[in-house]
Amino acid sequence: MAPFLRILGIETSCDETAAAVVERDAEGRSKVLSDVVLSQLDEHSAYGGVVPEIAARAHVEALDELIDEALKRANVSLSDVDAIAATSGPGLIGGLLVGLMTGKAIAKATGKPLYAVNHLEGHALTARLTDGLCFPYLMLLVSGGHTQLILVRGIGEYERWGTTIDDALGEAFDKTAKLLGLPYPGGPAVEQMAQGGNADRFNFPRPLVGEARLDFSFSGLKTAVRQAATEIAPLTDQDVADVCASFQKAISRTMKDRIGRGLQRFKVEFPDLPEKPALVVAGGVAANQEIRSTLQALCDKNGFRFIAPPLHLCTDNAVMIAWAGLERMAKGVAPDDLDVQPRSRWPLDSRTGTVLGSGKRGAKA
Repeated sequence: MAPFLRILGIETSCDETAAAVVERDAEGRSKVLSDVVLSQLDEHSAYGGVVPEIAARAHVEALDELIDEALKRANVSLSDVDAIAATSGPGLIGGLLVGLMTGKAIAKATGKPLYAVNHLEGHALTARLTDGLCFPYLMLLVSGGHTQLILVRGIGEYERWGTTIDDALGEAFDKTAKLLGLPYPGGPAVEQMAQGGNADRFNFPRPLVGEARLDFSFSGLKTAVRQAATEIAPLTDQDVADVCASFQKAISRTMKDRIGRGLQRFKVEFPDLPEKPALVVAGGVAANQEIRSTLQALCDKNGFRFIAPPLHLCTDNAVMIAWAGLERMAKGVAPDDLDVQPRSRWPLDSRTGTVLGSGKRGAKA
């Protein structure tokens, strides 16, 4: 194996256009040479969510320039990279087409191998880039399109222990914010309002709490919020704050039960690990401080390390796509053929059914 491998990563699965150049040495140590992300937040905020056609058009307009910028910041040319990695799914099909076709074109023109990366695998492996984490570990992915608890056994070895059976957590935040007249994206807006609210004013349901299975459900909670808001309309600013605080409390209590059961199962299945087990959290909702503090306390109680990569690597980015490609190269996984097609749904665990949350992107992931 060469002293190091270097990959150009491309990410266009939703509403961030991103390119990055990342290195991995023979011992598995990483070096991020560049990380360029262009957000489309302004283009979509007026619609309260991502509009697929607008997102795809924005990727077309920006991607070539972002790739050039990533190469310049890394001080390399295309001849200096060993492979191209592009997100192939899951996601919005228009955006995936733009990124994957661009990756194919570069691979064809340069003769470099192409790795068509599962976006979820990028999230799953990021903690190995940032923290040098060893297998196995648990990953909680919480975003606008996904809420999943995944056992990460190794490269290409994933078991989905739990998934949302309806709305993803980020989607629940966005819809609650829209209902209350708060701006998009809803997660930060709800969290900010909750800081001044009474979390005990509304006793919202804790979906699936107490059940042995590790799935999630947020549709009923969202409905309860709408009913409560309707009953006290018109809402004052304090009403909105109280609803947000109560909603966030219900989410935290739900996650405490769901993830707590997952940690217990992990300890039963892996009783003799040589090091402290780890829970990794990824996705935009991982920025919510109440959820993070709940998970941190839960990990402390159960003897787990709580690992949350830097926020810019928790949300959509090309660094994680490049790193996933590097991990596959280092393992000796064959590159993909240039006729590989994008997949709007692509579960990490191929043995599971394709239900909402198992590889389907929502408004924001």
